[in-house]
Amino acid sequence: MTITRSALITALAVVTLSIPVTAGVLWATSDRPLKQAADAHWAEGITPEWMSAHMGLDLPASGRSADAAYETTSRFDTGLLTFTLPRADARRYLARHPPEGRWLPPAPSQPAPPAHDFTHLNLPEPETLRTETHHGDVCPTATDRCVVLWTHDYTPTRTRIYIRAHYEPGISPLPKA
Repeated sequence: MTITRSALITALAVVTLSIPVTAGVLWATSDRPLKQAADAHWAEGITPEWMSAHMGLDLPASGRSADAAYETTSRFDTGLLTFTLPRADARRYLARHPPEGRWLPPAPSQPAPPAHDFTHLNLPEPETLRTETHHGDVCPTATDRCVVLWTHDYTPTRTRIYIRAHYEPGISPLPKA
């Protein structure tokens, strides 16, 4: 009976210790990099106009504080676009670019990704924003890929739009810097 109890305790210890390891492997193989790849670099000459055309989304004339970036790595490239709109213009923009499914609220139980993408533009990562925020996958008809779009009503009258897209590495022709 002592051997059986000892074997049971050992088996429980192995299972308990393997859960964090398995979770770590799953996190490492997800599309959220644990740290910036050694070969990653931010491309020069990326404008909000170029990025919006590359994503297949319009950049509204009433948009302010527009910024964009494009990071290349050997695993995948990441395109970023952000701008602010008056609340009414934001509602019209989102009506023209609805999500596949529905707009989702932030997931408070989800850990935030490492600060990397929008931090490069001196903005918080949209996943870290817990109030007045929604997100969804938006699939522009002009392209064959979807982007992730977040909205953040950061004042009573203004909304910031955050857009992130991933691309195959090295496929996108970048603008001349």
